[in-house]
Amino acid sequence: MDFLSDTVVLSRMQFAVTAIFHILWPVLTTGMGIYLVIVEGLWLKTKNPDYYLHARFWSKFYVLNFGIGVATGIPMEFQFGTNWAPFSEAVGNFFGSVIGFEASWAFMLEAAFLGIMLFGWERVNPAIHFMSTILVAVGANLSTVFILIANSWMQTPAGVELVNGKFVVTDYFRALFNPFWLNSVSHMFFATLETSLFVIGGISAWYILNRRHEAFFAKSFKIVLAAAIAVAPFQIYLGHTSGEQVQHYQPSKLAAMEAQWETTPAGQPADWSVIAIPNDKAEKNDFEVTIPNALGYILEFRKELTRPVIGLKDIKSDERPHAVGLIYYAFRTMIAIGFFLAALMGLTVVQWLRGKLSTDAIADQKWLMRIWLFSAPLGYVAVESGWIVRCVGRQPWSVYGQIRTADSVSNVPASNVLTSLLGFTAVYALLLIATLYFGSRIVRKGPDLGLPIPGTEVTKPAIDTSPGEFVPDERPVEAQQ
Repeated sequence: MDFLSDTVVLSRMQFAVTAIFHILWPVLTTGMGIYLVIVEGLWLKTKNPDYYLHARFWSKFYVLNFGIGVATGIPMEFQFGTNWAPFSEAVGNFFGSVIGFEASWAFMLEAAFLGIMLFGWERVNPAIHFMSTILVAVGANLSTVFILIANSWMQTPAGVELVNGKFVVTDYFRALFNPFWLNSVSHMFFATLETSLFVIGGISAWYILNRRHEAFFAKSFKIVLAAAIAVAPFQIYLGHTSGEQVQHYQPSKLAAMEAQWETTPAGQPADWSVIAIPNDKAEKNDFEVTIPNALGYILEFRKELTRPVIGLKDIKSDERPHAVGLIYYAFRTMIAIGFFLAALMGLTVVQWLRGKLSTDAIADQKWLMRIWLFSAPLGYVAVESGWIVRCVGRQPWSVYGQIRTADSVSNVPASNVLTSLLGFTAVYALLLIATLYFGSRIVRKGPDLGLPIPGTEVTKPAIDTSPGEFVPDERPVEAQQ
């Protein structure tokens, strides 16, 4: 229990708890924002009221996640001042401005138009409302862009010089568009979109399984499936290109991801371990199942292997990550989920082509709907696993190769950090319970299919002219009102 008196360890644990919890909510809002744009656009184009009702129903999940995301994101940023003051002082010239852009540009854009998107259906022109939905989605995803740029700079610092312990910006655009930024932003964008698609698909499958509004939710299920056809395979490709970048810029992280202890020189293909039990102290794997030569070809996809695969033993002990088992299995969890979701998409497409997803037949596909329901939370697990690999694999650096994590923490008593850690954990647990409760209420209640559709004529009830006789009111709606 020595870690209870270690300020560095406790501060890392606190940031991990807040980050792991916070990221659950923006993952859904960024992806679902795009889905809301799609269904509202379909409504405006086709005038099919089902698409309007879908936009109204799914926006309830959006606002729930938005609210919890705001509540949990603010404390996480405050930690840069309370727990990581030396880090903030060193990187503030660049890192602070990017985080400021995320708040003043992206978050404010999303928040400014959220009210119109939620409450402006019958108050503003449909085109204005659609533009508001687009801007909400843009704001949500712009937040991802700025946050990933800031984090990518921590992974591959560029455009700066370290002068007297502080980073001085020499080329702002080089710092913004550092080597990791494009792959990181793309990979996270498709991760949030894929997670949202499978959450929407899983909830739709629940309604279909329970034979509630089967025709209505068959529509959302097919929209999700059509989008997943492009998203799921492309996400796997982006994951591969991210791995190639890690090999080039962060060989110690790649070695931990693959539990590679010995260096494989250029020209020789490294073996790939399917499963292993890494042993940090002994600098070996106590057990492993490998595929000979596979890793080299996975990384380069060609016979001429131009780069070595560096082993952990060839990296100084104080310059490499030591939670090898955690990084190794988090990486494999992310990969396994990515391929599973792509396979599920492919299987579902086959059933679609066979005519098994028609309105009349989809409720009979119980086994398929159950798999989709099971898959709903898997995207979250993959995202969390990816961030564990990304951030734990960067250790022992807060800014890779430049500033150590141990030198970035504030000089505060460990007891203070332990108190705040326990407090955050308790509050976040309550927020999680509340979110699941209100989310389940939305699901149980279901969509309100009786909502009036904007732009359509409302028929008033008959006028009661006598106790036993009803005469329809045939006057124009304007006159009735």
